Amino acid sequence: MDKVGLRIGVLMGGPSAERDVSLRSGKAITDALLSIGYNAVPIEIWLPTRDELRTARIDAAFIALHGTFGEDGQIQAILEDLKMPYTGSKVKASQLGMDKIASRKLFKKAGLNIPGYHVIENGTRPKLKFPAPVVVKPSAQGSSVGVSIIDNIGELDGAIKEAFKFGRQVLLEEFIHGKELTVGILDDKPLPVIQVVPKRRYYDEIAKYTAGMTEYLCPAPISEGEARLAQDAGTRAHNALGCRSFSRVDMILDDEGKIVVLEVNTIPGMTQLSLLPKAAKARGIDFPVLCEKMLESAFK
Repeated sequence: MDKVGLRIGVLMGGPSAERDVSLRSGKAITDALLSIGYNAVPIEIWLPTRDELRTARIDAAFIALHGTFGEDGQIQAILEDLKMPYTGSKVKASQLGMDKIASRKLFKKAGLNIPGYHVIENGTRPKLKFPAPVVVKPSAQGSSVGVSIIDNIGELDGAIKEAFKFGRQVLLEEFIHGKELTVGILDDKPLPVIQVVPKRRYYDEIAKYTAGMTEYLCPAPISEGEARLAQDAGTRAHNALGCRSFSRVDMILDDEGKIVVLEVNTIPGMTQLSLLPKAAKARGIDFPVLCEKMLESAFK
């Protein structure tokens, strides 16, 4: 790839609740690309227009926008209209990855295990078919934004109200006991499995983005057979949504040894604490080379 002739715009910020994380990801990516000779420029945005992206005079976009607008196909659609190469998954796969309801239907169709769940909208209240604890989450957010775990039904209304601050639909999800795993995908192939061990009850925003609040075990201390099951599930989930080149798939290895897929992140975090860089490092791929490999997806 011509490092000198290409001007790479690293798109960061955006309007979502994950803006701060996006800014950290974008800065890390920009610094990494500059360190290996790319002409990378940080572009901090809110809701960019086509004219704004045209005047940026970039040859390709490295998308580091997390959450709404970045991961839901909106920025991808604008870039496709401009015929501008961009990193990661295309419009449809991005929409599916952001929509936990639609993606789970495809996971189930692909033969993957998923948690039991109910979908609720404002004004509705389903009868739960599984016992507490219950996971309450918005249907289209990342970074554990708006997520609660409740131990009794009396806490349910408050948790639902909080989740509705971040979307029009909310999932009530069966809590799966087991080991929290994640499988990074790079060049459409699985990386080593990571076990996430938070010092809080679950891997929430504080555990994710506060140094020392989570232990990351890579490779995960599980059997070879369990690791293969996790990598296979990660690859199948990535492919089920039609993702391109890279993603990160979150899952649980339950107490019975079964892999339960939770979601696919089409634009994984790229901060110092992020999981895809940790998995790549375990494969011998340092951060600048990881960024370069992700950049190459724009030109496939």
